[in-house]
Amino acid sequence: MTVDQIAAAADVGRMTVFNHFPRKEDMFFDRDEEGRDALRQAIRERDAGIAPVEALRRLAHRLVAQNSPFVDFSAQSQGFIRTIEGSETLKARARAIRDELADVVARALAETADRQTPDTEAQLAAALLLAAWTVAFLNAHRIFGLTQDTAAAQKTFLSLVDRGCTGIAAALDGTPYV
Repeated sequence: MTVDQIAAAADVGRMTVFNHFPRKEDMFFDRDEEGRDALRQAIRERDAGIAPVEALRRLAHRLVAQNSPFVDFSAQSQGFIRTIEGSETLKARARAIRDELADVVARALAETADRQTPDTEAQLAAALLLAAWTVAFLNAHRIFGLTQDTAAAQKTFLSLVDRGCTGIAAALDGTPYV
């Protein structure tokens, strides 16, 4: 579908579409900002005594428990994943979004620890966290694709996120992030 077709379907002008979505690919990833907000909120609004990385681990569990569209492992989400995998442009945008999310997390971590950005330890924590979530997400979709079992996919996702957070805790021991 072209941008002109999207604008016509929405009954707006072409420039209005680009005011909301700077790139055509961003229309496909329309929940991106919502995801950024969820990560920021989990870090900033965590309970006292909960480390930031633990708050993000708990966020993964909450998202699964709430059947969030961010962690939807279903026939519908398989179409979304196949579309990305079939497009070099969408794969590139997904990688860029992952890197942007890592920056969002690193900034929120540094902010909550009253550290200047860029903070190397916050960047390490964020990069490791996004790597763990990415591996967990892709493997959960693979499991669903093989089994059509949402519960098995969710279990895979959470298990890998938990293991990733355990590794992050070891790597960042002694920092304000774990």
